[in-house]
Amino acid sequence: MATKTETAHAGEFIASEASGRRSRDVGTVLSGTPAIRAGEVLGRVTVDTTDIVAAAFAGNAGGTGAMTLADPAFAAGVKAGVYRVTCIEPATNAGKFEVVDPDGVAVGIATAGVAFDGVIKFTIADGATDFVAGEGFTVTVAAGALKWTVCDPDASDGSQVAAGVLYEAVDASGGDISGVVVVVRDAEVTKSLLSFQDGVDAGEKAAAYKQLAAVGIIVR
Repeated sequence: MATKTETAHAGEFIASEASGRRSRDVGTVLSGTPAIRAGEVLGRVTVDTTDIVAAAFAGNAGGTGAMTLADPAFAAGVKAGVYRVTCIEPATNAGKFEVVDPDGVAVGIATAGVAFDGVIKFTIADGATDFVAGEGFTVTVAAGALKWTVCDPDASDGSQVAAGVLYEAVDASGGDISGVVVVVRDAEVTKSLLSFQDGVDAGEKAAAYKQLAAVGIIVR
């Protein structure tokens, strides 16, 4: 006799949710996402890491140095938007630059001639003309498509942050799937009915549960 294995039912993982289906949202699962079952913990692509551009401030004097982005030019935690890299300590054939993220938060100090290895990665070369205070560069990180995919702690495009739970099984391995229901807020979910991709360890799962709690999804 053939054996059949019953898979997770749609929404089975939900212990409670807000009235009027307010806990649910409809989105698109990203092409290339493998077949996943109901209860899969998802992340959202918030950053397009293939589109990062550096530019000098319009007011920079001629002959000052150039910025060269590293390859890759980003690390986990990079945000979509404009980073500002501003000279705060001019020096002969050198200088220090404050790096500020799109939310206005300082994320480090870069030194001319030394690789900056933060959430954005670059090197500022010294030019024939020394930088003065207030000169600098922008680094623009394009926004992602906000599509859903499996939560991968090793990703850098935003999907490393758990942000929702898949309501019903879907297979986007052959292309984007739209109209997909995801639980994104004001819900309690059953831990034993949640799933992750292979390789996600216990510590990473615990971190994901905290990330879900931050958006109002409580894991019981």
